[in-house]
Amino acid sequence: MSWQAAVVGGMGALQYRQQGAIGKYNEALMDRKAAVLETQAEAIEKKAEFDIAQFDKKFEQIEGNTKVQLAKSGVVQGTGTGYRIELKNRMEAELQRKLIQYNAKVAADRKLEEARFAEISGQIVRQQTKLAQINTIASTGTTLLTMGGGFGTKPQSNVYSQANFNFAWSR
Repeated sequence: MSWQAAVVGGMGALQYRQQGAIGKYNEALMDRKAAVLETQAEAIEKKAEFDIAQFDKKFEQIEGNTKVQLAKSGVVQGTGTGYRIELKNRMEAELQRKLIQYNAKVAADRKLEEARFAEISGQIVRQQTKLAQINTIASTGTTLLTMGGGFGTKPQSNVYSQANFNFAWSR
């Protein structure tokens, strides 16, 4: 094998290794992004619990104020207008709780979907890297074969013509 073939083979091997390292790095990067997005989804769900607790606290305050105002005005608790107001407020509160939960679920699901997409993107990048590595092997092998350094070919002679010698040293 000539020194040129050795250089081509070495460069091909180096390129193959670098492509593999880049592919693994990019896949790990996408996996990290997926993990961050999953953590964000969990945080959204926990925030919803907090928001509901805050809402319940404010609702109790408003409900207490409403009862006091109704009592001051002489309305009997649990009957007539007071009862209808209390019922309406409770229904509205339940609707608000469900709305908070729904919005949090939608936001968390979006984050989880982004996480899955990041994982898939990482797998695609890794597969593209493997294809690039195969292409590098094929290209290097083709170059070596055309140089005469392949299997089943006649070894290249160490005798250069004057033109080849001059050309080789001019590079």
